[in-house]
Amino acid sequence: MTYFEVVFKIVLSIVLCSLIGIERGIRHKGAGLRTHLLVGVGSTLIVINSIHMFNAYNGLVPVDPTRMIAGLITGIGFLCGGTIIRGGDQIIGLTTAASLWIVSCVGIAVGSGDYFASIVVTIAVLVILTQARGVEKIVESKIKELSKGDDENGIKG
Repeated sequence: MTYFEVVFKIVLSIVLCSLIGIERGIRHKGAGLRTHLLVGVGSTLIVINSIHMFNAYNGLVPVDPTRMIAGLITGIGFLCGGTIIRGGDQIIGLTTAASLWIVSCVGIAVGSGDYFASIVVTIAVLVILTQARGVEKIVESKIKELSKGDDENGIKG
């Protein structure tokens, strides 16, 4: 892997993960821009190192580049678990945990050279984070409207 490729992967990871981190920061979530950047860039570095180690030691010792990635996913799961807070009947932080997990996946994709998928997933995540709440509210109001009509007609559900 050339120095240009390494720099390109890190810069692309910064750009893509910052887009998601900015959205979380705008919504005043605990894990904002810096956290998302660190998770994404760190994930990219792990994959770059995995590829480097595979190329350097392949044929000399048994090397499986996916082992570091598997450890990364486990570690990110632990980090994400720390962002979830339960208070009574309410659970806070699930979306932030999911966004940290997906930023790690974007970093893995960038590090492995799957630029197209990483860009498409980043766009999809941004659409989901910015538009799904509106869809949820519309569906919720329609359900409430339907259940209100059922209550008025004596139907219990």
